[in-house]
Amino acid sequence: MRPGPVGSAVVHRSVRVTLSASVGFYVFLYGLHQPVAALYALFTPIALGLLSTIPGTGPRQARITLRTLPFGLALVALGTALAQSTAAAVAGMLVVGFLLSFSVVAGPRAAGPAPGLQLLYILACFPPYAPETLGGRLTGVAVGVVLLALCHAYLLRGPPAISFRDLLADALESGAVATAEPDRVPVATLRELSEGMRLSRVAPGERPTGPGRGDRALGQAGAAARRILDQLASQSELSASEGVPLGTDPASAVLRARVAGTCADMASALRTGRPPPPADLLRKEIQRFQADRIRRAADPGEQGVDSRVLRRQAAVLTLAESAWIAVTAVGVAAAGRRGSPLSPRDLFWYVDLSTASLWGRRIAGNATHRSVWFQNAVRVACGLAFARLVAGTLDLAHGFWVLLTVLTLARTTVGATWRAVREAVAGNLVGAVAAGVLLIAVGRHLDAYAVLLVPGMLIAFALGPRLGVAWAQGLFTLVVALAFAQIAPTTWRLSEARLVDVVTGSVIGLLCGLLAWPAGARREVRRTMASLLRSCGELVPATVEALLEAPAADPCAPPTRPTLHHLRLAEAAYAQFRSEPPAAWEGAQADWHGVLVVAYHTVLGAQRLPCFEVPLADVPPEACAWARRTATELTTDVDRIALHLRTEKCPGPGRRPCAPPLPWHHPGLPTLVDLEVWLTAMDHQLRRIEASLAVRP
Repeated sequence: MRPGPVGSAVVHRSVRVTLSASVGFYVFLYGLHQPVAALYALFTPIALGLLSTIPGTGPRQARITLRTLPFGLALVALGTALAQSTAAAVAGMLVVGFLLSFSVVAGPRAAGPAPGLQLLYILACFPPYAPETLGGRLTGVAVGVVLLALCHAYLLRGPPAISFRDLLADALESGAVATAEPDRVPVATLRELSEGMRLSRVAPGERPTGPGRGDRALGQAGAAARRILDQLASQSELSASEGVPLGTDPASAVLRARVAGTCADMASALRTGRPPPPADLLRKEIQRFQADRIRRAADPGEQGVDSRVLRRQAAVLTLAESAWIAVTAVGVAAAGRRGSPLSPRDLFWYVDLSTASLWGRRIAGNATHRSVWFQNAVRVACGLAFARLVAGTLDLAHGFWVLLTVLTLARTTVGATWRAVREAVAGNLVGAVAAGVLLIAVGRHLDAYAVLLVPGMLIAFALGPRLGVAWAQGLFTLVVALAFAQIAPTTWRLSEARLVDVVTGSVIGLLCGLLAWPAGARREVRRTMASLLRSCGELVPATVEALLEAPAADPCAPPTRPTLHHLRLAEAAYAQFRSEPPAAWEGAQADWHGVLVVAYHTVLGAQRLPCFEVPLADVPPEACAWARRTATELTTDVDRIALHLRTEKCPGPGRRPCAPPLPWHHPGLPTLVDLEVWLTAMDHQLRRIEASLAVRP
């Protein structure tokens, strides 16, 4: 048995799809004698329940299914109208195929039903051109959607998925306890909670990945909560290694207590729906903490300033800043509506934009040939349009199977497509022979087909996803034969037609895989990661200059929006890269996740340092020279690594930043120590990336 969806969930889905498809099919075919409506009532639950991946369980799946009804009706009506000519149907297939495939930019809740909606258009856009059957088609689709939604809501419902708000509340509660009493929460637990909040670990229907304000705010709060947990774990490990308790100085203890209280209040607000605590309280505490650090560093009467204490205080400060970002984002998510601009503007740029603007930015940001989402949408749309042209030109019987093959077997790499095609052709060959023998043996005994259809669907839909592509295609061939034999007189040539159509679709899918980005995300991940690193390199000197500005100037973070754009493209490419078969990326040793970590670290530092740190006054020239020299060296390291990602030439070692030369007491010492901590952490991360690049496959 091959890996894939396993367990009772597959069986439950098979029962729901079979029941909803068979009820509509039998009622329309044998009760109302409407074969057209019966056909659409059969294929609609299969399309939306089997071919689609609708996130959630029970009522949530039912709601999403019902929301697809207007789109399904519109696509069936459009396909019926465009079936008049092959040219019109091909043009429609190109547009519809791209739009539905590109809907992934809206998140899994919107993109999940897209393959099923695609199938409904495919089914309707084939000859014969019969606008008089539109009523039956729409009726069959509507009944199929309603029956599937009812089965989702009331039949074999799985346990509800844990919502992202609950995961966020759990993380913040643990963060509050660990901040107040570090010994109560083990480091392993903090790391485990942080890993559990990765979007890949969250149920698709609960992921805050949509373009709207609420999803963006929850996603930002989740990222901040992960940083809180990781920072607490790192601080606990450092404290254990040095043998020094955390927050031993009074100012740090006060700030940690405020962070703990804020995290606890946020968790309570997320669970109860009450407004979160005001973010200004924590921000004022951060400002008082930093002002006290600077006052003590500038006062010669104070006991000598210990750089280790300043670095521990810097860790507490970054913890508080992460908590401030989290509480601000939770407040935005709770409000839900458009609000006034927040500072820093680049960090909360989405707050005062309209919903239409947010959607426009998401679409425009991915409407580039460097986006893997755009690439996949173009690949699928061109493949389906070409398949429709071939099927229409050659007048293939049941030509929609050609497009269905392209839709179901297309992969992001040509190698993966070839493996799927081999298995599909083998499975269909066996299935076609079995179906031909069945049709010859049973003949026109419709009652036999009616009896066999339900158990056939149950077996096909339950075993196919678990046993692999070959079994799924072969069993589906038998289901198709059992269904079509009841709608119209059928011979063994139906199996022959399906086999021919599947082979034709497989060839078209392979051609598309060869011509359109055949390597999948392997090359794109290198390009996007290199561009991301270069963008990060530009932020480092800009951040240093923002910190070295005169104190009278209004502190302003350098623009980080271009880097965030590169980061989103790199994240999408990395996600696809890791989802592709191992043959596409085995032997590639680059630490891509480390590149993303560097990007997050750089962007956050560029956003927070100029806004939370007090501008420096009378910085000694040697300290300014150190800051600028270190920034230049790190930029050089970043450019060297980015060049390697494009040329695959092994980079040379970089230089490690040294401590800034400053007198024992100086007002700029705490801020420069914080800058040193930021730069040194970035340097360590770059070294790990360089080490991964030095390993030859």
